[in-house]
Amino acid sequence: MNIRRELEVRVRIKNGIYINDVEIDPLQIKAIMINEVVPSYPSDDFYGGEKSDYQRAAISLFQAAGVHVSSMEDILDLGIYVTNAVKRPKSGYVVDKESLDESLPYLEAELSLFPSVKVIMLMGDVAKKAFNLIAKKKGGRNIIPSISTYKLRKSEIYYDGIRIIPSYIMTGGNILIEKSKVVMTSEDIATMLKIIRRI
Repeated sequence: MNIRRELEVRVRIKNGIYINDVEIDPLQIKAIMINEVVPSYPSDDFYGGEKSDYQRAAISLFQAAGVHVSSMEDILDLGIYVTNAVKRPKSGYVVDKESLDESLPYLEAELSLFPSVKVIMLMGDVAKKAFNLIAKKKGGRNIIPSISTYKLRKSEIYYDGIRIIPSYIMTGGNILIEKSKVVMTSEDIATMLKIIRRI
């Protein structure tokens, strides 16, 4: 299944919205990592090419978790799909509420493509906010408490039988500089892998 083509059938994709153009067997995906926002150029996104900024950052975090990967294909082969909560590049320093609201139908439709998911990692505050908006729409309440990520990381949070792991943003210039966040994020990735491997 091609993610972009499948979502084009389910949701009308507006100009400027970026959806992953990647082939996936949805039944093989056991975990989803939701990053904050697509980059300014699709070629820098996770599936944009082997030299993309997002792909390099993701691979580095998996390697820090002790996982031998060298491409997004390797990460997909582990049963892990990576996407972004906000499907339009941000125009300023922060993601505006309009972009988040506009992206929710696409993210919701995208998540529904994977019936075998056991873990969702929320990589940063925007991802947590987006997931809470989806959960609130469906169940009337937030799933992720509004407290610091470092206090939430070890919590066992579930939504519809899926383990939710709040973690840190996995992209951007600072991710590999902030060593403590790299350590915590790689620990969270290791936790995700333990869960999906024992299923």
